[in-house]
Amino acid sequence: MTRGMVLGKFMPPHAGHLYLCEFAKNWVDDLTIVVGTLAAEPIPGELRHRWMRELFPADTVVHLTDENPQDPSEHPDFWSIWQTSLERILPERPDLVFASEPYGAKLAEVLGAEFVPVDLPRATIPVSGTAIRTDPIRHWEFIPRCVRPHFVRRVSIIGPESTGKTTLARTLADTFGTVWVPEWARTVLEHRNGSLDDLNWPNLVHGQIASEEALARNADRVLFCDTEPLLTTVWAESLLGACPPEVTAAAAGRTYDLTLLTEPDVPWVADQVRYLPGESEVFLDRCRTALTRAGRTAVPLRGDWTARTEQAVGHVRALLQQTNCPVP
Repeated sequence: MTRGMVLGKFMPPHAGHLYLCEFAKNWVDDLTIVVGTLAAEPIPGELRHRWMRELFPADTVVHLTDENPQDPSEHPDFWSIWQTSLERILPERPDLVFASEPYGAKLAEVLGAEFVPVDLPRATIPVSGTAIRTDPIRHWEFIPRCVRPHFVRRVSIIGPESTGKTTLARTLADTFGTVWVPEWARTVLEHRNGSLDDLNWPNLVHGQIASEEALARNADRVLFCDTEPLLTTVWAESLLGACPPEVTAAAAGRTYDLTLLTEPDVPWVADQVRYLPGESEVFLDRCRTALTRAGRTAVPLRGDWTARTEQAVGHVRALLQQTNCPVP
């Protein structure tokens, strides 16, 4: 049996890493991928380890968390330190070490293995982890699907009932060639024929988050969210008088690159799951209060449907231009 090893930071995993690991998989019978991380690095090591396990479920993916020096100039015993760490964590000594960096030759030597260079000039897959961290939007095509939620630009749309949030989310997604996240609570409430009796409020926010994270994998650079957990806290306060702590905690952990706040200056349309006719201005004030409490700002959208859509498109274009993203 031929055993191979790939060592990397995978910060984040990208198409070049996939090529390297898949190259190795097609050479050896047994591949071990070592994800080496430091506590101070900008993308958590546990997250990178999870990504690589998802990307290579049939291979052995191990997480090396030793705070080792990162360059031979940093310590006179650099190579022996790495040899000790790797020999401790590897299930078996590798026969082949695959790498897209010149250091792979010395690493293979200290492990008693053969070095196999893979795309050293980065000509086959012209990208690096540094390039993606610096400008993920420009290098989107090189980011694996499971990694994209970490970098996608998220736009949330909140506001009172019957102010066009769903239509706007769908229109923006079509305009920018991406996907949008529907309001999951609507699905639940329609199934319950609009009943609020014994409603599981934490489930509403967990379902919204689950839907957002699942659809973020399909997004092209930007994701539009018809509502978000912060708006669920406003609904809970409006209908219950107070928000369950679990819902508040979930909302506090969510971040968005842009929040659009739809104002109630369009005609009200009643339906089965609208609950506060005549209270749109009060609800709008509660949204503003929740945003302030969370230390967030929002862009107000006013006017008829055409006007607010044009305003929203302009703000999203500005957001993407800030990140050097090609704007449709």
